[in-house]
Amino acid sequence: MRQMAEALTLDHVADAMKGIDIAIMSTHAANKTIASRPMSNNGDVRFNGTSYFFSYEGASCVEDIRRDPNVALGYSSSAGIFSGSVYLAAEGTAEIIKDKTAFKAHWTADLDVWFDNGIDTPGIVLLKVRAHKIKVWEKNQERELIL
Repeated sequence: MRQMAEALTLDHVADAMKGIDIAIMSTHAANKTIASRPMSNNGDVRFNGTSYFFSYEGASCVEDIRRDPNVALGYSSSAGIFSGSVYLAAEGTAEIIKDKTAFKAHWTADLDVWFDNGIDTPGIVLLKVRAHKIKVWEKNQERELIL
């Protein structure tokens, strides 16, 4: 008989995401396809159900979010599929933020490589994704958390 998986909690999701720097963000493109791209997740930040990503206002992901704010985020730990890895998929709603106070709150020095003038870089925006459903695959189990 298969053992019942324990309930998935936000704390467990945050622990699983700790140290994962890259998320794959998927949006709905203008031609009704799904568009995906890597985004820096800043793996040093403890996940609380909301993720933040910096981008440029003219980027295709920003245009996609303006059209349809429903996005998906995919995460994978560095271990291989047969060696204890964790895979996470989050569905959520994205918001485009242009407030420099919010930029300061989420800025890390690593971002200086991408944005020459820091939070004063022309055209910079902050994408806020509030997850409403998260799936986690680990140890031969699939679990879901509804937020």
